[in-house]
Amino acid sequence: MWALPLLKDDDSGDHDQNEENSTQKDGEKEKTDRDKSQSGGKRKAVVPGPAEHPLQYNYTFWYSRRTPGRPTSSQSYEQNIKQIGTFASVEQFWKFYSHMVRPGDLTGHSDFHLFKEGIKPMWEDDANKNGGKWIIRLRKGLASRCWENLILAMLGEQFMVGEEICGAVVSVRFQEDIISIWNKTASDQATTARIRDTLRRVLNLPPNTIMEYKTHTDSIKMPGRLGPQRLLFQNLWKPRLNVP
Repeated sequence: MWALPLLKDDDSGDHDQNEENSTQKDGEKEKTDRDKSQSGGKRKAVVPGPAEHPLQYNYTFWYSRRTPGRPTSSQSYEQNIKQIGTFASVEQFWKFYSHMVRPGDLTGHSDFHLFKEGIKPMWEDDANKNGGKWIIRLRKGLASRCWENLILAMLGEQFMVGEEICGAVVSVRFQEDIISIWNKTASDQATTARIRDTLRRVLNLPPNTIMEYKTHTDSIKMPGRLGPQRLLFQNLWKPRLNVP
């Protein structure tokens, strides 16, 4: 088992906004909530607090980590992703984000995922299975800034593609980092083109930056599952983004 290096002041794992002051009773309640979730029960809805600024959609932070070079099944991958917490407002987002370790400070094969509530960061999820993702490879040292710009644009609805956006992922690897944004409908070329163009703008990418679109269907067909952000070894000849 590995610990979640998620919080700057607290690495205890799950960090629900309503469980800031953990006690034994809180732990028991969390276990009960997990049991209910596994048996089909529903968690208490997350809503904006008084005077908070609501987001258009609720979002959930996830974290995953795996051993390099060890292919995993869909089932074992699902067991490996850990939910950090869900938020419904700008203020709730910053409560999570301000205490989370930045991607550039993570080690090993680690991933942060930010997806709309109810959508798991998995190719096989109903909201993702017909979709795909835009992928950008980064040289080391750029992941934290690009990740922040990406998720702020997503939360602020800057992509202007209706309900098409599912979530975003940042993957920390040994020699490079990868960011991606997932959408529901891979066959909708107008939508994927708009997402690409918006991504270029919010990340201020140079015109010659190589961006790759990968359908989840193609990812699933590839032999040996390596998580939702596998490294696409056949394309490693492509230059990594070198943002000044």
